[in-house]
Amino acid sequence: MLQNEKHILAGRSLFLPASLLLLCLSGGFKWGFFAHKKINRTAVFTLPAEMLRFYKSNLDYLTEHAVSADKRRYIIEEEAARHYFDTEHYGEAFLKKKMPGWEEMEQKFPSGSFRENGILPWHILRMTARLTRAFRERDSVRILRYSADLGHYLADAHVPLHTTMNYNGQLTGQTGIHGFWESRIPELFSDNYDYFTGKAVYISDLPAKTWNIIRESYRAVDSVLAIEKTLSEKFPSDRKYTVYLKNNRPVKNYSRDYSAAYEEGLQGMIERRMIQAVLEVGSFWYTAWVNAGQPNLGRLEYRPLTVAEQSLLEKENRDQEGRQMLGRKE
Repeated sequence: MLQNEKHILAGRSLFLPASLLLLCLSGGFKWGFFAHKKINRTAVFTLPAEMLRFYKSNLDYLTEHAVSADKRRYIIEEEAARHYFDTEHYGEAFLKKKMPGWEEMEQKFPSGSFRENGILPWHILRMTARLTRAFRERDSVRILRYSADLGHYLADAHVPLHTTMNYNGQLTGQTGIHGFWESRIPELFSDNYDYFTGKAVYISDLPAKTWNIIRESYRAVDSVLAIEKTLSEKFPSDRKYTVYLKNNRPVKNYSRDYSAAYEEGLQGMIERRMIQAVLEVGSFWYTAWVNAGQPNLGRLEYRPLTVAEQSLLEKENRDQEGRQMLGRKE
């Protein structure tokens, strides 16, 4: 049972008024706040000694701000498209080609459909460039901010459901699978995952690496959906869901038994994608540092946020409860 959860109702005895239930089956935040924080935090320990001291001393910041990108979805409409890429709009063969540049995509899809279909892989490269510049300028504030954000987008790219139009199973009668895969399973079982990844490595071709992450995630989409569909048909319907108290509020979610069965059916897929995300986050941070000339992170400068950056930060830190996400809901 998760911390701060008190089981109160098992099965489908959902006679509580719907208005009282926080239906966690709509997807929620990418990887869930829990997994995003775990990935960023663990990635720090993949770094070489020259980076580790600075990153480790700011471990709490990198952990807490691993979810800032999701918080921006409440205040910036353009933010949503930075978290996904709908492969089906282009065809699977598109992923077998070399990753096209931003300008090439805008020329091929001038109507704006390029951005509407998700820009996650290009935004990863954009954030890597920003982090590289921050390292080059020895800007401690933005090194941390961009590192936290880059970790978030890379983690999103490792989630198969972030690479498909059927991002929440809404096209196959599996609504809720998004949050099930990336939030419920890690929260229940990730304490048993093996987080030994080895050290971060230099990435010589960032576009190729980014494209390959997307390609690997999309290849897993069919399995993510098919295994849950088969399980749902075989699993006793009265044991699929549970309702429990979380922070003194009733929450409906997939039962522990159903979650365990799905985790077993996936044969370690979520663990593999999560652990791979940890290594890639560390490697992208390391690559940005190397490309910036390997500056001494013990001699950084403090450059305060601009007025616009400070305003955005204040909005991110506001309580988002009860507010609606802008753009596509996942």
